[in-house]
Amino acid sequence: MDKQDLNSLKKRYLIWLYKTTKEAFDRYERKFTQLEIDESLLQEIEKELKDSYLPSEKKDLEKFVNDFRNYINEKENACVKLKYKGKKTNPEFIFLDAKLEAIEKAIVKELGRKALEEIKSLYESEMIQRIIKSTEHK
Repeated sequence: MDKQDLNSLKKRYLIWLYKTTKEAFDRYERKFTQLEIDESLLQEIEKELKDSYLPSEKKDLEKFVNDFRNYINEKENACVKLKYKGKKTNPEFIFLDAKLEAIEKAIVKELGRKALEEIKSLYESEMIQRIIKSTEHK
């Protein structure tokens, strides 16, 4: 096996490591980022709907807003249970964070900073494609 073949094997393994670890880490982090967006959306919805509907629509609209508020609260409770064990951070989350950082350093060492940025970009593209494909069939 020549040097180029060995480098290709290393590259594929590092990409696989990055992808699998990032997916696991994102399971924790994405819920918290979703909460930030959901809370912002709720504020905007409430602002938009305040005094801008007919009295006959008020009850139905409030139900939708309250349902969304409950959804956010349930998500927040699930986030806290996932990321924290009691008052301590879940050890798996801490480990995944450290592992992801170590993988990124290994990629830079073996392949260079430009390769890390490329891998991150490929990962982001794949995740976006998954989202688009998962909603196409519904």
